[in-house]
Amino acid sequence: MRLKVGIIGFGVGEQHIRGFENSGVDVVAICDKDPEKRKEAQKKHSHCKIFKNSKSITNSDEIDIVSIASYDQDHFNQVIDSINSNKHVFCEKPLCMNEKELKEIRLATKKKPSIKLSTNTILRMSERFREIHKKIRSKKFGQIFSVEGDYNYGRLHKITQGWRSNVKNYSVILGGGIHLVDLLLWYVNSPIIEVYALGNNICSRNSRFKYNDMVTSLVRFENGVIGKISANFGCVYPHSHKIVVYGTKATFVNDVSNGFFYESRDPQKSPTNLESKYPGLQKSDLIPSFVDSINGVSDAIVDKETVFRVMSTCIAIDKSLTTKKPQKVKFY
Repeated sequence: MRLKVGIIGFGVGEQHIRGFENSGVDVVAICDKDPEKRKEAQKKHSHCKIFKNSKSITNSDEIDIVSIASYDQDHFNQVIDSINSNKHVFCEKPLCMNEKELKEIRLATKKKPSIKLSTNTILRMSERFREIHKKIRSKKFGQIFSVEGDYNYGRLHKITQGWRSNVKNYSVILGGGIHLVDLLLWYVNSPIIEVYALGNNICSRNSRFKYNDMVTSLVRFENGVIGKISANFGCVYPHSHKIVVYGTKATFVNDVSNGFFYESRDPQKSPTNLESKYPGLQKSDLIPSFVDSINGVSDAIVDKETVFRVMSTCIAIDKSLTTKKPQKVKFY
């Protein structure tokens, strides 16, 4: 019997639809608050039921999976409603907005252990970043001792004019930096146990956005690796992911257009310019592995425990910003 999915949010959600359809899942319902989006959904997907209220999807007996691509501040209620209604959940990042919400979701999943939960932290599917992961696992780097990840958003208007400007306590770490938290945790293969963050809002100071648009955090991994993770929404720079991985045998640097792999300290020896695609991914690329996890074929690439580990780290970074002190990461 084929699985059935309901999509909440018909923006990014349209890419979710393609991912589920290509994974053998029937898309049976679509929800969006915007009447124009509902009209568009009805026109493009006439076989689907179209709803305004997300509960029409989360509470439906017909649906096995809820795919959430709504605004960040709506995720928590939709995730909780879905879990309490015994639905598997695929959610755009972030899973929720704060520690209280994360605790409640964790409790709900413990009460429903068979429920599969994943978030769309998609950088793991980049061809270039997957190549680096393989090099790490095959010991090409030797021992990693330091990593850096900068989420350079380069789209200041998205927080000063768009829907994000209306979100109370909007977090650029949860809204963007979370991708780098996930990627570096994957690379280092050890939990982040302590963070210390600083932030400012110089770029957006004269706008209606009242929170940090730039955040940088030093992080300490359990295995001793030291890292730096930044979310820079105000930069005059293309949207990109600056990644640096330092190992005892090699170094990787990713910038806007190039990925360099250094295997020598000799300045006369040039690094290898990696030809793998960057970013080289689609918003739907994690969905097949999520569906496979539901069908018992294999584990999801981003599984439930990964989701909570990443979210716990981001929450600790935001708490460090508030307290202006280092914070131990409390795992939920």
